[in-house]
Amino acid sequence: MAAFNSLERRAAASLSLVYATRMMGLFLLLPVMSILGQELHGATPLLIGVALGIYGLFQAVLQIPFGMMSDRFGRKRVIYAGLALLVIGSVVAAMSESIWGVIVGRALQGAGAISAAVMALAADLSRDDQRTKMMAIIGASIGLSFVLSIMLGPVLMSWLGLSGIFVAIATTGLLSALLVRFTVPDLPDANRLHNRDFSADVHQLGRVIKNPELLRLDIGILLLHLLITATFVCVPLGLLERGIAPDTHWKVYLSACLFSLLIMIPLIGLSEKGVKRVLVISIIGLAFAEVFIGLTGQNWWLIVLSIGIFFGFLNVLESMLPTLVSRIAPVACRGSAMGVYSSSQFLGAFIGGVAGGWMVGVIGVAKAHVVLGLLCLCWLLVIRRMIEPARLSSYQLSLPATQTLNEAELEQQLRTVEGVEEVSVNFTDKVAYLKVRKKTLNEQALQDCIAQN
Repeated sequence: MAAFNSLERRAAASLSLVYATRMMGLFLLLPVMSILGQELHGATPLLIGVALGIYGLFQAVLQIPFGMMSDRFGRKRVIYAGLALLVIGSVVAAMSESIWGVIVGRALQGAGAISAAVMALAADLSRDDQRTKMMAIIGASIGLSFVLSIMLGPVLMSWLGLSGIFVAIATTGLLSALLVRFTVPDLPDANRLHNRDFSADVHQLGRVIKNPELLRLDIGILLLHLLITATFVCVPLGLLERGIAPDTHWKVYLSACLFSLLIMIPLIGLSEKGVKRVLVISIIGLAFAEVFIGLTGQNWWLIVLSIGIFFGFLNVLESMLPTLVSRIAPVACRGSAMGVYSSSQFLGAFIGGVAGGWMVGVIGVAKAHVVLGLLCLCWLLVIRRMIEPARLSSYQLSLPATQTLNEAELEQQLRTVEGVEEVSVNFTDKVAYLKVRKKTLNEQALQDCIAQN
């Protein structure tokens, strides 16, 4: 595999740090909000769930618009604006003594929807053959920040309280802005082109939404993040009911994360031989884990085992679903497909927060977990007709300033090259977007095709 150049190394390290720092601040609330929120004036289980989930509602609504604004006004400007909203929202929540003030602060945090802009900047700063590796590094940093946050949250809860955690989140927002300013490379002028493979295009959204295979994945990520948020409304309260002190919750989460590797690693390896059966296994595993968590008694090791099973299958699905979106998305529509996918993900977090809080207040923690387990089984109905996706990779070709053929003619000629499955030529961007089978692709024939026309 080719190595990063100096610009790509710097971009990968700095953007991973920016993303991980920002997300760590937000993940810190997951394991503590349902406990600390009870101290706020006017708090009810439902409103605590709203406070946890409303961040996702604003992310879902603004994710695509922020991505499109970054195309027009520049990546860094939009990232700075989003981080400013994160800091302002965190300060509002830290100063609030009522649940409604925290809800307003969380909404402002969510309004800083910069994920698409960060990913687009990563795409701008990497070559075609290095882009997948760049995205994988950023994705790994998000997973690491999640693991660290669910362990740090309970520790900080006893030291800082809810207001202090919001101050910590504001600090991570400021730190992220400094990292963007001083460590993230500026975009070279040669790269200042609209990249349709990583930017949402409003004209392509209808095509993406109507694609049944992508729709199954969008519904899947919505359900997955509904489960994650609702589960983290319930689990901290369940640990309290079982007599586990809040400042020791991190021990449960650490042990569960370590155990989850025994599930995650083999299943990710098995996915190389076929993803649909791994999806089915993982969804059934999540259903079992939810019921297990709800019905587990006082035994500490059984509690760890049940949460570890949940983390294991959760991590498998989190790693597989975005990869499938990238593989299934029509050529030159990956940015739009990922925008819809991200919005579905955050909408699921909102619904999960509200549903989790409502269920805790109405039916209690244990029964809420059983209901979530049954919801997992409904997910199986969504993917029952899923087609095993072909292993195609995205590929881009730069076009010369002039061409003797029109776009349709050049597309037809490129389709005749061995290994090419889909083609979309755009003379405005001077780019041909392709989906190819890497193992059989004749790259020299592609270059010759472009040179001859």
